[in-house]
Amino acid sequence: MSDLLANLNPPQLQAVTLPPVHALILAGAGSGKTRVLTTRIAWLMSTNQVGPHGILAVTFTNKAAKEMTARLSAVVPINTRGMWIGTFHGLCNRLLRAHYREAGLPQTFQILDSADQLAMVKRLLKNLNVDDEKYPPRELCQFFNAHKEQGVRAAQAEVYDNYTQKRVDLYAEYENQCNREGVVDFAELLLRCFELLQRNEPLCQHYQERFRYILVDEFQDTNKLQYAWLQLLAGGGAKVFAVGDDDQSIYAFRGAEVGNMRDFERDYAGDNVIRLEQNYRSHGNILAAANALIKNNRERLGKNLWTDAGDGEPIRAFEAYSDLDEARFVVEEIRELVRDGISPTQIALLYRSNAQSRVLENELFTKNVPYKVYGGLRFFERQEIKHALAYLRLLGNPDDDTAFLRVVNFPTRGIGARSLENLQATAHQMNSSLYNAAASLTGKAGQTVGAFIRLIEALRVETEGLPLPEMVEHIIEKSGLAQHYRTEKEGQDRLENLDELINAAATFVDDEGAIGEGGALVSFLTLASLEAGEHQAGEGQEAVQLMSVHAAKGLEFDVVFITGLEQGLFPHENSVNQGREGLEEERRLMYVAVTRARQRLYVTCAQTRMLHGQTRYCVPSGFLDEIPEQLLRKLNKKAEPSAVPAYGSFGGGYAETNSSGLRIGQTVEHAKFGVGVIVATEGRGADARVQVNFGASGMKWLALEYAKLTPV
Repeated sequence: MSDLLANLNPPQLQAVTLPPVHALILAGAGSGKTRVLTTRIAWLMSTNQVGPHGILAVTFTNKAAKEMTARLSAVVPINTRGMWIGTFHGLCNRLLRAHYREAGLPQTFQILDSADQLAMVKRLLKNLNVDDEKYPPRELCQFFNAHKEQGVRAAQAEVYDNYTQKRVDLYAEYENQCNREGVVDFAELLLRCFELLQRNEPLCQHYQERFRYILVDEFQDTNKLQYAWLQLLAGGGAKVFAVGDDDQSIYAFRGAEVGNMRDFERDYAGDNVIRLEQNYRSHGNILAAANALIKNNRERLGKNLWTDAGDGEPIRAFEAYSDLDEARFVVEEIRELVRDGISPTQIALLYRSNAQSRVLENELFTKNVPYKVYGGLRFFERQEIKHALAYLRLLGNPDDDTAFLRVVNFPTRGIGARSLENLQATAHQMNSSLYNAAASLTGKAGQTVGAFIRLIEALRVETEGLPLPEMVEHIIEKSGLAQHYRTEKEGQDRLENLDELINAAATFVDDEGAIGEGGALVSFLTLASLEAGEHQAGEGQEAVQLMSVHAAKGLEFDVVFITGLEQGLFPHENSVNQGREGLEEERRLMYVAVTRARQRLYVTCAQTRMLHGQTRYCVPSGFLDEIPEQLLRKLNKKAEPSAVPAYGSFGGGYAETNSSGLRIGQTVEHAKFGVGVIVATEGRGADARVQVNFGASGMKWLALEYAKLTPV
């Protein structure tokens, strides 16, 4: 017993050895929550308060469940195989398998993954002769799942208008089809299990009596239905031990309810709230920055991280002239760190949006620094990028069969597998490309494939003579890719990546000597192929880690760079538009980012950044102002400016003027467009021009020689 409790600090020991009561453990970042949770289970069994069969432990990932089981096996001499330790979905699947008859399911019911669910919805719409453009299949999947996660069946769904009524009717048809085929989607697992226990009192009572202790990890990530499921199982007197951190609740877009923690405190825990505030990961200055940031959020349960490891180094802050200069600075710092003996695997580059990785990847590639994108694909390997590039490849070479097959039915155009098989057979007989063989198809296949050929021909005519960035933008929009991803629940990330492809094209054209034989398009496609196929770190090779902040949760590194700290990017404009709740979630995300660092933390921003192929003026993130000045070491700008520097408040800023006396941030008046604000400048002398935000008249680039702007 003494070995089990050895090395626990006082709050950890208090949490582990609590009597049979409900308790809320507020576990700050790096405070040893997994250890506390596992040791609590081991202590309960070691003191004979409960047997292995009387414990229900809920995690949010299978990896966490396996880790918990492995730790238990190491400290308690029991067989953990029969214990109920797993994710919400895994545990519900186990219960439904055991009681499939009562749940109204076949014994061999199958689980639909997201791709299977999408395919079923498409089939449903086709059978019902429903227009899939008016009712996009992906949007319907999101509609069905969101209702299930709120515990709402089609019969209880609210209807506001005819459009909503149709979606609810389709929800009911989808439920009927799943029941007929004996399949369940992921959202159905939890809802079906909840409904089974709710209506079958003897069965519910059986599990209420069986599970005497319910332990929940990452409680801040629970949604409404998950909390209701836990309440149902705890209804027989089981004691709930909930571990979480409301300051790290960053999954509202997946349905997580940060308010569940406050509700649990009110409904169950009462005075049994224990705060784990001693951090075993980060140095003091990093924790002080995290504390200063998160205290600006309201409705927190409250805690203050601290460490006995000392203050450590100040946080290094760097304001670049542009996103390109930011990338150059970051990569140069990484090279110096590696030369000083820091392992590349202990260096993480974090960004709010996956689209930001493109500029960083390009600089790492150029400087021959091995890297890996954690939990995702490198920029030019992402689905939406490869789709856009395939359309561009067909413009340059219609005989490219690989590109043809990738996008001939994406977005969907009703071209089935049988039609493509016939087309490939015809092309083989004719010894020609698929594109040329398409004219030989007849019937419906000839019509649908012919429409695709006409689309490509139209795109070729429409983009002839366009600058490369405008060509890329035109293809993304007119091919249907942009509209397709606008209908996806999490399609915003893919749209941002497609915007970044336009930026990549603009940057490519601006580089001297970038255009080789074959023109801009061929050269750009060559670059994309080279960057997609080379320089990825090999298995086991030490490499810098790139990832979004969301992907970084639960990880830690010796050195962390948080890049792109600008208003509209981090905090993201979509979240800020949601009001205080959206901004507070962004601040929690920043808190997560800061607390990933063990020894050294960098925060960087840029005064200008490429957006939609144009240079935009950036305002430093308000989060930077929330970090106390004494914790920061502001670094000098090492890189040469790639454009005229913009005005910025963070780090002192610049108030650059040109020969006309105009400067960024200045209010000016134009005879035609009215009053506006200068947001960017470029060029010098007779070539100088400024970008002005004229509000209702939009953003305008104006040549200074002719603009006749008057300061207001």
